[in-house]
Amino acid sequence: MSVRALDDVRVGDVLEQLEVRLTRADLVRYAGASLDMNPIHWSDRAARSAGLDGVIAHGMLTMALGARLVSDWCGDPGAVLEYGVVFTRPVPVPDDDEGVLVVLGGRVSALDPAASTAMLALTATTGGVKVLGKSTALVRLS
Repeated sequence: MSVRALDDVRVGDVLEQLEVRLTRADLVRYAGASLDMNPIHWSDRAARSAGLDGVIAHGMLTMALGARLVSDWCGDPGAVLEYGVVFTRPVPVPDDDEGVLVVLGGRVSALDPAASTAMLALTATTGGVKVLGKSTALVRLS
C-alpha cells in the first residue's frame, strides 16, 4: 500500500465522500463477525422493548465505516495512529431491501510537518442527521 504524501496535503483538503448503504443483512453479517448478538440489531421487538423505534446498526459498525474512509484516504490502515468518535444518534435500519444510507466525509484540520502527521475531522450522517460526533483521526503520512 502507498501512504499519502505529506507534501500533497493541505489544511482544509476535503476527503472523498463515502456512501454506504446498510441493510438488515449487513447487520446480521456484522453481528456474526463481531460476536455482538444484541437483538436490538436484528429484532424490532427487542429494539422496541429497549425504547428504540426499531432495529439500529451497531455503533462499532458505523465507527468502522469512518475508519474505512480514513484508511482509504491515507492509503494504509497501518498509518492510522489515533481514531475516536462519540456516538450521537443511533442509525435506524428499516426492514426493507434498501436499508439506510450512511454518508461519511471529512477534511484535513491540521498538519504537523515535523511528525509527518495529519489530523482529520470526520462526519457521519444518515438522512442529514449527524450520527457520530467529535470524530477525529490522526494519520501518519509519508
